[in-house]
Amino acid sequence: MEMNVSGGAGTGASYFLGPRGIFRGIDWFLLLSALTVSLLGLATMHSFSGENAYFEKQVIWIAVAIAVFLIASIPEYRFLRRTPVVVTLYSGIIFLLALVFLFGTIVKGAQNRFYLGLFAVQPADLAKLVLIILLAKYFARRHIEIAHIRHILVSGAYAFVIFALVFFQPDLGSAIIIACVWLGMVLVAGISWKHLLALFIAALIVLTGLWQYGLHPYQKQRILTFIHPLTDIRGSGYNAYQSTVAVGSGELTGKGVGYGTQSKLLYLPEYQTDFIFAAYAEEWGFIGVLILFGLYGIIIVRTLMIAAHGADNFNALFGAGVAAMFLSNFLVHVGMNLGLLPITGTTIPFMSYGGSHLVTEYLALGILMGMRRSARPTLQARDETEMVGVV
Repeated sequence: MEMNVSGGAGTGASYFLGPRGIFRGIDWFLLLSALTVSLLGLATMHSFSGENAYFEKQVIWIAVAIAVFLIASIPEYRFLRRTPVVVTLYSGIIFLLALVFLFGTIVKGAQNRFYLGLFAVQPADLAKLVLIILLAKYFARRHIEIAHIRHILVSGAYAFVIFALVFFQPDLGSAIIIACVWLGMVLVAGISWKHLLALFIAALIVLTGLWQYGLHPYQKQRILTFIHPLTDIRGSGYNAYQSTVAVGSGELTGKGVGYGTQSKLLYLPEYQTDFIFAAYAEEWGFIGVLILFGLYGIIIVRTLMIAAHGADNFNALFGAGVAAMFLSNFLVHVGMNLGLLPITGTTIPFMSYGGSHLVTEYLALGILMGMRRSARPTLQARDETEMVGVV
């Protein structure tokens, strides 16, 4: 996908005319879709609230995330284009990711979070948003010479530093999302497909050689089991198998909220985070899944619409990066729950339990709303129409 964006400073009129003017920049359909997904996740957790405190904690996190969204939607974010700001954000997140290795808490073999009293913070979630800002800044200033292969290499180097720090925590799920965000923004920025294809072919040749001559048979078997977990349902593929059973048992209309036996009887592990889609599908069925997919479709499509009408390259690329983050998280999580992708421990946007990812996602939307206020006139006109009767 390639988005045609043009340079220039923000051209829209400022709406800092009190609360009504500020809220005029918000895409209410996008916000309500995200909030509905969060409430569906909350309903799924409530089914088992007697056994844990996930529901109560998630209510607090949703309230905090909405507050962050509203506050973040106020500025117009022209300051994010400044090099010192971007460098500070990038250096800061690298420092936090490195600090995790020294002071982070180990949970289920991964040292990827800080515990601060009653809640935990995972820097990898914020790192995705910082990378989007960095790449938007990088590509926005180089749209004329974007076809040069060095921009793939330089932008890839920036992303690889974050990728490596997250990968070795180890947090493979977040590392995959970071790679997807980079790839999505590279494609949107207009990088030459020939150069990108050449790099992928070179990487494929290297991996093929490593597979043929560098790995022992037992190492190959571990990789194959990881890629196709359902081939070992009594071992490493157990979670994937239980997830597919949960999804399939929902059938057309689901078992009903609170009647998901796979989750209720604890056959489905981490139903509140890594496998919440499977828990939801078991209770709501195929019809509920279609509703959920429709909500995510609205979120991603309207995010791309805002990006397409961005006031300048930076705003457009930022919006495209946010859409890439949401889409890759969604696809990886659902694919993992359906047994189509390896189990990597990835949350689904707005729905899974947890504060770090939820606040980051609503923060990304809030920043997008601030940028939307200075969008091109066509989007501003649509905004005026949508706001009739809402505010």
